[in-house]
Amino acid sequence: MERSYYIIWRDSVAVQIADICEEVMFCYEAGPCGYEVYRQLTSSGYDCVVIAPSLIPKKAGDRVKTDRRDAVSLARLLRAGELTPIWVPDKEQEGMRDLTRAREDMKKMERASRQRLGGFLLRHGKIYPGNSKWTQKYFRWLESIRFESAVQQIVLQEYIDAVKDAQHRVAAMEEEMKKALEGWTMRSVVEGLMALRGVNLVTAMTLIAELGDLCRFQSARQLMSHLGLVPSEYSSGQRQRQGGITKTGNTHARRVLIEASWSYRLPARKTAHLRQKSEKAGKVVQEIAWKAQKRLCSRYWQLINKGKLPVKSCTAVARELSGFVWAIAREVMGKSAAAVPL
Repeated sequence: MERSYYIIWRDSVAVQIADICEEVMFCYEAGPCGYEVYRQLTSSGYDCVVIAPSLIPKKAGDRVKTDRRDAVSLARLLRAGELTPIWVPDKEQEGMRDLTRAREDMKKMERASRQRLGGFLLRHGKIYPGNSKWTQKYFRWLESIRFESAVQQIVLQEYIDAVKDAQHRVAAMEEEMKKALEGWTMRSVVEGLMALRGVNLVTAMTLIAELGDLCRFQSARQLMSHLGLVPSEYSSGQRQRQGGITKTGNTHARRVLIEASWSYRLPARKTAHLRQKSEKAGKVVQEIAWKAQKRLCSRYWQLINKGKLPVKSCTAVARELSGFVWAIAREVMGKSAAAVPL
């Protein structure tokens, strides 16, 4: 009888656990090593899947963890069909994902630089008399600050330069995103999503770069669950108890959706900015975006009037906003755009 092996790759450890198998399969956990192993194996003609680490079944009483035990466990679970594979992006998609995440990292560096500068000024009692910070007027005020110590004056200037340098880096990454959008195969979907209120270029590109083809989700509810925007639940018998959102799935996409949902606190209206953003979208997409705006603006205040906190209300709005994102993606890509099941 022909001998074949069921192989599991994890942290560069290969383990054979069966002498007789009908086929050779590979799997490994998603992690910082990316998808190069997956691409090498699939290009060689092997069947390989990348596993979601958070969805791997684990025994509560198992307190021994080694690479070999993990590999054997993965092999058994894969053979039993108990593992959940993730969607693997192609090289173009992964490149756009790296670009949007790099912009996000630059933005974090900018916020950290601002916080350091603000903390330095607060320690020395330098309080800005105006209302809005980080404007040209604010930077002119920073230039007017004088310290008795020459060393502190140098520190102030270094902090100011760090903030400006971080701002230039963010602006440069956003410019690169605009250039990359021109030749991206998902450009039409990005332009369609920009018709939604609160969804600008950065938000739309981040969503598509992180989630890929949204048509792979059979329903809007499936996308909501994938993003971790549905309530957690711990029910037993006659008792039903729901908690906060599950926060599973892609954190980058969930973050930008929740940020976009804050814009629905204001009354629904078609501003000049919204009309300009939706110029490249089709008529059906614009109708979906207007329907979303009317529903979500009303939904936010319904929840507020029921006593919900603004943060929880915006999270609920983000959950429904993901449904309209799914509907627009289906429409743009020529699929049967059914009614959004909210």
